[in-house]
Order: sequence, then C-alpha cells, then structure tokens
Amino acid sequence: MIETTATFALLGAVLGAAESVPYLRDTWRRSTTPHRGSWLIWSVIEVVAVESQRADGAQWSLLPLVTQASGTCAVFVLAIGLGSGGVSRLELALIALAGAGVVGWLVADEPIIATMCVIVADFIAALMMLPKAWRDPHSETMSTYALASLGGLAAMGAVGTPSVPLLMYPVYFALVNAALTLVIVQRRRVPPSVRDEPSTDQRPPRELVAPRRWP
Repeated sequence: MIETTATFALLGAVLGAAESVPYLRDTWRRSTTPHRGSWLIWSVIEVVAVESQRADGAQWSLLPLVTQASGTCAVFVLAIGLGSGGVSRLELALIALAGAGVVGWLVADEPIIATMCVIVADFIAALMMLPKAWRDPHSETMSTYALASLGGLAAMGAVGTPSVPLLMYPVYFALVNAALTLVIVQRRRVPPSVRDEPSTDQRPPRELVAPRRWP
C-alpha cells in the first residue's frame, strides 16, 4: 500500500511540476496572458492547501501539492508584469471574497470546513479567469489545465488512508481543471468570427432614416 501511495505521490509531483512549464513558457513568449487576480488567489490558497493538508496529517499527498504550489507562485510572479485583469471593482471584490475563504481556513478548527473554504476561494479564482478564456481561449495554455487535472487524480491516489478532508481538495482540483480544459477546447473549435460577433443585445442600433416629406 505504501509503495502504491508513493508511486502516485511521485507521479503527482511530476505532473505538478510539468503543468507549470508550458504556462510559464507561453507567458514569457506573450502567447498566454495569465489573469493576475486568478493566479494571485491560486498562489495563496495552494500554499494554504499545503498547510491544511499537512495539518490534517498528509504525508505522501503533500508532495504533488508542494510542486504545484511552487509552479503557481512562479506564474503569478510573471503575471504581475505580463498578465491582465485583477484591478476592476468586481475583481477586487472577488479577491476579497477569496481572501475571506483563506481567513475561514485560518479560524476553522474542523478540517472539512477549512478545506471547503479553500475550495470556495479556488473556485472564485476559476470564475475570474473564465470570461477571458471564453472570449479568447488561445490566451490560455490548455495543456496546463489538462495536466493539472491528471495531477489531481494522482494526488487522490497518494492519499494513503481514505479520508474526506484529505480527498476533498484533490477531487475538486481534478474536476475543476477538467472543466476548464473542456471550455478551452470547445471554444477553440468555434471560429474567431463567431466568437467575436457581438450578441443581439450588444449590436449597434440601426440608423433610423427619417421618411421623406412631400414639398
């Protein structure tokens, strides 16, 4: 059992490191534009998730979380100068809400409640970058989210003793990244002319031509 757990942990660690490499590369090349607010939240809460899992007694399952958190923090550092977003009133409000989730983790004594606070904060970050990925799916590196989803599955296998607090975050992480991958893939299949076409409500009104009057 220990060998299986260690194998999944090492696999998750490799995936956790590999998922950040293409994103960092594409960000540096300006082909990917990270959302500052999302990566700020993800950086904070992944560090929090590491501490939360450690406090819950995690051992091997910590390894993939540590490598993943390291890569996420590196992306955020690049996003400060090369990213977009994170400064509007709505985004700042969402960042504050995610911060409340982090505070919830700090004050909650119950491991399940603490992990749920982390999940809520993480989901807010995903929602913040979703409009950008929807409008411009090529501004995101799809392989990063696909590898992150696989990393979540590996982290699940790295949990030695089945435990709801220890499994909640890896399960959520695998699902949310799979969903983001699907959104990016599907939106890339839509022709740019269709993606950029304004909706009916956004189209400019037709110019009204006054009827000619008889002299």
